Amino acid sequence: MSPGLTRTDRNYRRAVLAMLAAGLATFNALYATQALLPTLVEDLGITPTEAALTVSATTGLLAVCIVPMSILSERFGRGRLLVISALTATALGLLLPLAPDAPTLIALRALQGIAIAGVPAVAMTWLAEELDPAALGRAMGIYVAGTTVGGLTGRLIPAGLLEIVDWRAALVVSSLVALGMAVLMTVLLPRQRRFTPKRIGLRTELAAMLEHLRNPRLVGLFVIAFVGMGVFVSLYNFFGFRMIDHFGLSPALVGLVFLMYLSGTWSSARAGALTDKYGRGRVLIAGAALMFLGLLATMSGWLPGALTGLFLFTASFFAMHSTASSWIGLAATSHRAEASSMYLFSYYAGSSLVGAATGVVFALTTWSGFILVLAALLLLVVATALVLGRAEVRVA
Repeated sequence: MSPGLTRTDRNYRRAVLAMLAAGLATFNALYATQALLPTLVEDLGITPTEAALTVSATTGLLAVCIVPMSILSERFGRGRLLVISALTATALGLLLPLAPDAPTLIALRALQGIAIAGVPAVAMTWLAEELDPAALGRAMGIYVAGTTVGGLTGRLIPAGLLEIVDWRAALVVSSLVALGMAVLMTVLLPRQRRFTPKRIGLRTELAAMLEHLRNPRLVGLFVIAFVGMGVFVSLYNFFGFRMIDHFGLSPALVGLVFLMYLSGTWSSARAGALTDKYGRGRVLIAGAALMFLGLLATMSGWLPGALTGLFLFTASFFAMHSTASSWIGLAATSHRAEASSMYLFSYYAGSSLVGAATGVVFALTTWSGFILVLAALLLLVVATALVLGRAEVRVA
């Protein structure tokens, strides 16, 4: 088998740029309607909880399909699945503005979630297989950074355009940007050299997953992914309503709140260096604790205080996610693709299920009550990070 790509290889840069473009394309598509939720409520005559389904339906179907996509990649190749998924998902985005009503829009977003699933299902596995281990941490951090910027543009572009066009035209522009990134990824992605197809067997795959569920470290990382992402998406789903109802900001100005994602871009890229210096356990604990403090700060009735809390919350979440996702490949001694897909299933299932459930909480209580419910959930993440961190210290 050929050696993995190192930082001195010409194809290393192409690989990293291709994965950056993959993150930009698919995460732009994934969160394309999140910044538009208040506008959708007004224009389509639906409730905030119903509007949030345009996000939860996408992440929910993504979660359901991510494991099957990972299994298919074992037979047909990671690169092929990356290209098909990215191009299909971003092309579907051009159909969203044609939706005549909320149910149709939600159904199209669900289809988009199915298509998107192939990229996160195999992107990290592609990197782990094709890159030299010494070059993996930096490349993984850049991919995660690309997902944060993609999530940012998916929210910021349509929200900013609301000042001059309606939400349908705004989605057209955002979808065209995502499609352009998908095409760029297709052009840049090097051919796989270290992939060996294997026979797909349902019994074998189920046995591999059950084996991972007997690994306490992996289970802890799955819990962090499920609850952490669920709380993260829940806050961002409804923070815009807080900005409009309490602070009196316009929908376009509320869209600028998503610039906070840049803090996650920086922190996810820095997380690799921090884990090399302090260890994954310590970085995971720090990320969870600071995320909890940032969440509590968003209860502030003072706009700068609430925004500072959101900044800390976002940066800490992405540092924690980058650290946990890179830990999966080390915690799983075999069947790493299945372990990565189970982590991502937990991640997006949390986004969909917790995001949808907390919509009911948001409708029934005050903002402070909503934040306290999220904080109670996040305590589970803090406790799990402490257990994992202490276990790493004992092993060392």
